[in-house]
Amino acid sequence: MKRFFSFPLLLSVLVLFLTTGCESNETTRGQGYAGHIANDDPGAKRLVIYQLLTRLFSNPETTNKVYGTLAENGVGKFNGITEPALVSLRKLGVTHLWLTGVLEHATMSEFPGVPADDADAIKGRAGSPYAIKDYYDVAPSLAVDPDNRMAEFTHLLQRIHATGMKAIIDFIPNHVARGYHSDQLPEGTTDLGAEDDPTVTFAPNNNFYYLPEQAFAVPADHNPLTQAKAPGEDGKFDEFPAKVTGNNVFSASPQIWDWFETAKLNYGVEFTDSGEVEHFDPVPATWEKMLAILQYWAEKGVDGFRCDMAEMVPVAFWQWAIARVKEDHPDVIFIAEIYNPARYHDYAGPGGFDYLYDKVGVYDRVRELMSGRGDAGRMAEALAQSEGIDGQMLRFLENHDEQRIASSEFAGDPWAAIPGMTVSALLGTGPTMIYFGQEVGEPGAGREGFQGDDGRTTIFDYWGVPEHQKWLNNGRFDGGELSPDQHRLRAFYAELLRLSRYHDAFRIGQRIAVPVQHPQVFPFLRHTQNEHVLVIANFAPDTVKTGVRILPEAWQAMDLSAIGPYELIDLLLTEEVVRFEAENALGPNGIRLNLPPQSARVYELEPI
Repeated sequence: MKRFFSFPLLLSVLVLFLTTGCESNETTRGQGYAGHIANDDPGAKRLVIYQLLTRLFSNPETTNKVYGTLAENGVGKFNGITEPALVSLRKLGVTHLWLTGVLEHATMSEFPGVPADDADAIKGRAGSPYAIKDYYDVAPSLAVDPDNRMAEFTHLLQRIHATGMKAIIDFIPNHVARGYHSDQLPEGTTDLGAEDDPTVTFAPNNNFYYLPEQAFAVPADHNPLTQAKAPGEDGKFDEFPAKVTGNNVFSASPQIWDWFETAKLNYGVEFTDSGEVEHFDPVPATWEKMLAILQYWAEKGVDGFRCDMAEMVPVAFWQWAIARVKEDHPDVIFIAEIYNPARYHDYAGPGGFDYLYDKVGVYDRVRELMSGRGDAGRMAEALAQSEGIDGQMLRFLENHDEQRIASSEFAGDPWAAIPGMTVSALLGTGPTMIYFGQEVGEPGAGREGFQGDDGRTTIFDYWGVPEHQKWLNNGRFDGGELSPDQHRLRAFYAELLRLSRYHDAFRIGQRIAVPVQHPQVFPFLRHTQNEHVLVIANFAPDTVKTGVRILPEAWQAMDLSAIGPYELIDLLLTEEVVRFEAENALGPNGIRLNLPPQSARVYELEPI
């Protein structure tokens, strides 16, 4: 490894690079983008996923009226994700864009040829992007010309690919909107539920579960637009017999906190008093229909699927379906949203998933530390959950389900992300994910409508995202309205992502545990034959004086002598140099370090 610039100079260079059209002198990818995108090392397999909520990402409107209409609050478009936006994200270090909310979903908005849906079974004026109305279509709100919406989406895919990035969309396999009906079915395809027998609760080839002789009842406390009258609002939704609700609620009267706007899909699992009974032979009809949907989008050029609540769908289906998709599209990736560590190895192994969410493990432990109530010693428990599949764990600090780092409900300060994000990005070889606006400190403030004021950016409402819009800068995507502090924050993310992707220690290296000496300081080693790096994150709000012990087995694993002088050179922020004797690192006090508040060091370990 080479030494890098000191932090002030490094950030100045990075800020200039990220906010101007300066050209790289490296070979570029993609026609029409020459001079912008550096060609990747073909062996650099680490993914950096940038999640963006498509309806919000390019929206420049700042009205932000609570429960505002599309016309009042605006909406982002496929066409709004422009070449400059993509080039800027590529410079940031992004390899994959997760385009959240692409598929057509239930909404209170009306479009030419697409009537508004019944508000009694919708959350928020815009509607949840996880209540799919047509698996074979995209949301008309995202198109400048709704009649031409699929072409506009296809052109977006082409722009993404031209920058050398790939596109991921959501696949929501567990549930659909209660008003699901596909009007874009490919020829020879049968719609979900069209051949069901609704007189029985379960049949192996039914696509839905039913509650015979019972009508669906809208939760009594559901008030779609509060004071305003919503489309079709009368406290009723015409569904007889009632379908089972998406979060496995076998009641015709789900509660307001249930996924009441959705209906559960049937993969051949019969729910009985004595447990779940599988009916997988012959292959259930739902399997065939969902495979056809995956193949449809893969054929259109989608490069991956983030599979919503994957653990609520049988492993056997995933094993069957993923293998078939990859027969024709071997490079398509599958990411499982999963929250049950006991099932990690099932979904990462037989299930065929490339990557799994690491929410219940690393995210939860890091968030505790960032919130001042954790213990770094508990990180070992989190990592034990993914032993053997650590390279398949996708790590993040924000997404659409979680509160923003800068929100008062989380850390309250975007710079508090430094230790947590450093750990998240450098701990393993799996993907790193960031959520749009995270890199400029978006706090998710305000009551947007159905989402409420909860520290999250709404997925249910039309809205403008204020701090992100400063980078958007009226469609220029040049950060022209960001403060100097926000430019520095974005530069930090860029440098961290660069380290994670291009240094072998993080890209393909092994991790070695380092004893935790302080409850708010988490150290670990990453190494290859030629690179040896000590990462240490201080989550405390104050300077911490602590020691770092490198044990004999660590020296042996790194094939380094445990005798003689070494130096540590910080590669991330400061170029700080610490000299020590290896013998001291073995002792009870270890290498003595002064760590600033909420900081991280990424030390190259070099013999002198």
